[in-house]
Amino acid sequence: MAPGEKIKAKIKKNLPVTGPQAPTIKELMRWYCLNTNTHGCRRIVVSRGRLRRLLWVLFTLTAVALIFWQCALLISSFYTVSVSIKVHFQKLDFPAVTICNINPYKYSAVRDLLADLEQETRTALKNLYGFPENKSRKRREAESWTSAWEGTQPKFLKLVPLLAFSQDETSKARDFLTGRKRKVSGSIIHKASDVMHVHESKEVVGFQLCSNDTSKCAVYTFSSGVNAIQEWYKLHYMNIMAQVPLEKKINMSYSAEELLVTCFFDGMSCDARNFTLFHHPMYGNCYTFNNRENETILSTSMGGSEYGLQVILYINEEEYNPFLVSSTGAKVIVHRQDEYPFIEDIGTEIETAMATSIGMHLTESFKLSEPYSQCTEDGSDVPISNIYNAAYSLQICLHSCFQTKMVEKCGCAQYSQPLPPAANYCNYQQHPNWMYCYYQLHQAFVREELGCQSVCREACSFKEWTLTTSLAQWPSEVSEKWLLPVLTWDQGQQIKKKLNKTDLAKLLIFYKDLNQRSIMESPANSIEMLLSNFGGQLGLWMSCSVVCVIEIIEVFFIDSFSIIARRQWHKAKEWWARRHAPPGPQGRDNLGLDIDDDLPTFTSALRLPPAPGTEVPGTPPPRYNTLRLERAFSDQLTDTQMPAES
Repeated sequence: MAPGEKIKAKIKKNLPVTGPQAPTIKELMRWYCLNTNTHGCRRIVVSRGRLRRLLWVLFTLTAVALIFWQCALLISSFYTVSVSIKVHFQKLDFPAVTICNINPYKYSAVRDLLADLEQETRTALKNLYGFPENKSRKRREAESWTSAWEGTQPKFLKLVPLLAFSQDETSKARDFLTGRKRKVSGSIIHKASDVMHVHESKEVVGFQLCSNDTSKCAVYTFSSGVNAIQEWYKLHYMNIMAQVPLEKKINMSYSAEELLVTCFFDGMSCDARNFTLFHHPMYGNCYTFNNRENETILSTSMGGSEYGLQVILYINEEEYNPFLVSSTGAKVIVHRQDEYPFIEDIGTEIETAMATSIGMHLTESFKLSEPYSQCTEDGSDVPISNIYNAAYSLQICLHSCFQTKMVEKCGCAQYSQPLPPAANYCNYQQHPNWMYCYYQLHQAFVREELGCQSVCREACSFKEWTLTTSLAQWPSEVSEKWLLPVLTWDQGQQIKKKLNKTDLAKLLIFYKDLNQRSIMESPANSIEMLLSNFGGQLGLWMSCSVVCVIEIIEVFFIDSFSIIARRQWHKAKEWWARRHAPPGPQGRDNLGLDIDDDLPTFTSALRLPPAPGTEVPGTPPPRYNTLRLERAFSDQLTDTQMPAES
């Protein structure tokens, strides 16, 4: 190393080192350990003895490892978007209650429209099962099950033929219309029975649906003849009713005065004016109590059956369609005021000659939207148009999606759901192959091939009523002797006959208590909680604070980077200077011209070597004989005399 470089290094070594001005990373780390607030790093430097230093190194590294581990767990928990649930109770309003008769239209009103369909249904039943003539009702006395087609060609059995299959031979089937066997082409789709088996036989009943050109066909079979006949009848029933105007269908169904015999709410009398008409395609006229169209939403003063809704319903079994519905009673559903009542999906059936008590308990749920879940606030971010005049729900989205796909694929809308804009209900006069298209589309919907299940999302907030149902015989044998005549007299203007208990049903809907259970989601982790957890871990293992963390960032990242960058910059400058230096003798060839960048101090300058080949001017040394001392005395003692010079 050149002498100037040695002097410069020695000077820098003696200069005080302060943080970022440290020339090396090692000196920067030493300065940090001596001045930091983290005790572990300081102990590594100031401890005496190798053993103590080694122990403090192990302790500090262990604490740093634990910090990284705990912080990694905190970050992982933060990004799992977990939620915490809070449950609290509060008082609530009474919900909306929608009541429908299971039979949608009075049989006497729709009898003429369904006469041909009912005749073909009876004939098919006789050909298949050999049913005898049944004249248990007065309205059927004039009708014969054994009547022939009377010169008219059957159109329903010809359009959708009913077939009987043998389990051993599925390629051929017996036609209900002709009674002969015929070849069956197309796929066979079997639907399991959910009612009962009519008889123990190896035969299954179904019907065949084909497209317009009859090149594509599908056979739907049922293990129960009851399901097959009702499904076949329902298809033609929807075809017929889809062509009837809405006003006429409302007139053919039950009025509020006919359905509601008595009404009480919260101990006060009510009547048909407290109910709002809601027409359902498959259930006719339904009536909603405490609907949103009322001026105020009613609330109950106390819990219990005496303070809820109590109604007596007139069912009128004699007006039931024998092939459309096989049970007697009514359906009721509890829902929000702005919610669409899906009677066919979640309605509760009420039995005649019984008092049905329904105790309610409300649970209101509030879920967090993205990124915590895939729920939607109001359905505005779901790419499905809401065809219902009601608030968004998952059921509304699924039904709207299917109905939209139905219009796109089949050219018409399915009868049991509301109409989309600029669409018409399906009927085989305008859409001959809609039934085949509907069944194919429904199969694709069940198999989740339409994409509705992936697009539709659950609502973030919803109310759910937990219902507890109990039954009791009503009226009792003792009370019916006076109760039925009184009800007959009260309804004399609306009902033109004597009531019996099989025509009536009593319904009680009430809150078991006035407490509402609310389930609310909140983020289990937030930025504030994450920072506080970080602070707790740093304080527990390293006795660090926020200022200490800033200090670590400054020293280990900013200052270290600055030192490295400064070194690289000096190297680059030296390389550039050497590359562009003019040719000739360099300072390193002439030591006398080697000039340091930094000026030396006075003490160090005295130690600088002289330049070679130079003479230092100065005064020559004196002659030593001139320095001789003159004797002050001439006489000297003998022992003190100086010897003479030679």
